[in-house]
Amino acid sequence: MNPEDRQIVHMDLDSFFVSVERLQDSRLNGRPILIGGTSSRGVVAACSYEARHFGVHSAMPMKMARQLCPEAVVLRGNSATYSKHSQWVTDIIRDAAPLFEKTSIDEFYLDFSGMEQFFGVYRYAGELRQRILKETGLPISFGLSVNKTVSKVATGEAKPNNQMRIEQGRERSFLAPLSVQKIPMVGEKTYQTLCDLGVRKVRTLQEMPVDLMEQVMGRNGKLLWEKANGVDRSPVIAFQERKSISTERTFDRDTIDTHRLKGILTAMTENLAFQLRRGNKLTACVALKIRFSDFETHSLQRRIPYTAADHQLIPLVQDLFARCYNRRLLVRLIGVRFSELVGGGHQIDLFEDSEEQMRLYQAMDNMRVRYGDRSVIRASGMDARTIGRGNPFNGEPPPLLANRRQ
Repeated sequence: MNPEDRQIVHMDLDSFFVSVERLQDSRLNGRPILIGGTSSRGVVAACSYEARHFGVHSAMPMKMARQLCPEAVVLRGNSATYSKHSQWVTDIIRDAAPLFEKTSIDEFYLDFSGMEQFFGVYRYAGELRQRILKETGLPISFGLSVNKTVSKVATGEAKPNNQMRIEQGRERSFLAPLSVQKIPMVGEKTYQTLCDLGVRKVRTLQEMPVDLMEQVMGRNGKLLWEKANGVDRSPVIAFQERKSISTERTFDRDTIDTHRLKGILTAMTENLAFQLRRGNKLTACVALKIRFSDFETHSLQRRIPYTAADHQLIPLVQDLFARCYNRRLLVRLIGVRFSELVGGGHQIDLFEDSEEQMRLYQAMDNMRVRYGDRSVIRASGMDARTIGRGNPFNGEPPPLLANRRQ
């Protein structure tokens, strides 16, 4: 197909984490919200538009964000809830789009090329947006153009909760007055390089010789110049299920408390295993990551028979920790990752698994689905340093402890 005949839609859920939290608690409507790590080393994962008015943005240190917006409501967030709503939107898009690519938990590219002769693509995309809004309650914006770059930029200009179409042939004029920071792939370092060249607006970049951009930035210089001129030949890649899940924790203070570290690893593994079972997934590779106070990072991984069972994964993670933590240094970060995921349910081991154990998993998972993924946890997975200091679960009901053999 001629690139100029393509119909590419970019859809992005507006302040996705914040929108989900507001669906759960309407008292948050209209209030500035910060979501992310709550410690002094935490960062902002997402923030509401009200918080952005104070200069807050994602990836900003939480400490700085609180100083800029002291009246903000700070939430740690719930990855299980966000994944559930993301899947809800994904299912709606899958039902309506012949080809789509999911690039993150809240961002999608849809290829409607060839549908213009049967449907008005802009109208059809608008109806899909309204359907998502009606069925999920989540605000979503989209941009429509002949390629992914222009559509993504158009989405950003359409926000919040709106839509925009860039007609064929208007790509270059649409981009020209915008800041070069609007172009995907322009981060802080690239932006500084462009500023050193006197380039702050896309129009200036459009007018620069492509040879000069290649001399300054290599192959990326030509790619950036093409994007600035509204040229993007990259295809929409059919969506595939994720192949790994992971979680990490950076401590507000470096620690050498191995009992605490083991407890946190237990909680991490238990939560990831629940995510596997809820998504009807199994893992065949488990990895552990440790970053010490001197920023040296060690990791170990092990291949295993496919499983999603806590009683198999937790001892494995603890064994990897024992092998990896061979230095008496303070620990700054720990993390767990499950990879090589496949679809399927846990296969019962005739010699080691019992019917009682399988029923216990089912009952616990049902409670987590209903009351939240931290509503029931192992006692060994609780952070001993938070017990007795009020509720360490950010306003959620105190968890039920799973009293079973570890």
